[in-house]
Amino acid sequence: MDDRPKSSGHLMLITPERVFYAGLLGRPRERCPGAFHVYVALRGGLWLTTADGREAYGELVAVAPNVRHTVASDYRSAIVVTIEPESVRDGTFEDWEKRLQGIERDFFAQRIRLAYEMLLTRQCRTDIDSAELDRMCFGETLPQRKLDPRIVRAIIRIGKFSGEPVTADICAAEAGLSASRFLHLFKQETGISFRSFRAWKRARHLLHFANQDLNLAHLAQDIGYPDSTHFSHSIRRFYGLKPRAIFSGSRDLAIYSSEARTEEAALT
Repeated sequence: MDDRPKSSGHLMLITPERVFYAGLLGRPRERCPGAFHVYVALRGGLWLTTADGREAYGELVAVAPNVRHTVASDYRSAIVVTIEPESVRDGTFEDWEKRLQGIERDFFAQRIRLAYEMLLTRQCRTDIDSAELDRMCFGETLPQRKLDPRIVRAIIRIGKFSGEPVTADICAAEAGLSASRFLHLFKQETGISFRSFRAWKRARHLLHFANQDLNLAHLAQDIGYPDSTHFSHSIRRFYGLKPRAIFSGSRDLAIYSSEARTEEAALT
């Protein structure tokens, strides 16, 4: 059993549709992740600045997917809860952004801190799915988006990360659609272009390995990046940090991954 959370308090739980992270926040550089982010201060407060001029300070700040922003903490560590946009119904983030930044903000900040305490002491973490994590953090399950089965299959293929490039042409052929029709359907269903979706999922997959001592060039190739330069630029755009900085700051991070859904389960 990994006892690192007991000594450092740093942990990350990754499910197919959520990430719960408690650890170092990193230097306040601009980032643009592809998921909804809820930042919660462990102590003190957080400063948020977005590219469109929004500024906020508090124990909890929330940012919609694909919004360039900078976040800084009064202390080095913070909690971050991320929610994948294709997993929730349209309009969910707009509603929750209002709730999280309204009169319930302190309540949700405290609830997410309590979820962190529960994860620290829980004996098994790999059996937690997205719905349970929602209930732990927000007291309810976020409304799930129903996706076209053809798009679900494409998402599953993207998430296999076999090292082979997953192209729109391949996914379109499997769906029995032309490439142009597939790309239109993919954006209609998920709210994001196929290319942007694939780029974000590739960067997200890096999190599974962040505490390991790996050759980063080999890792980049294994998860589908064409070269190290593309890898570094992509990771810095999404996370505001170079890959090496992420790995350096994650040495005492305990990472737990829930079981990925099977294709049959995802399509039911």
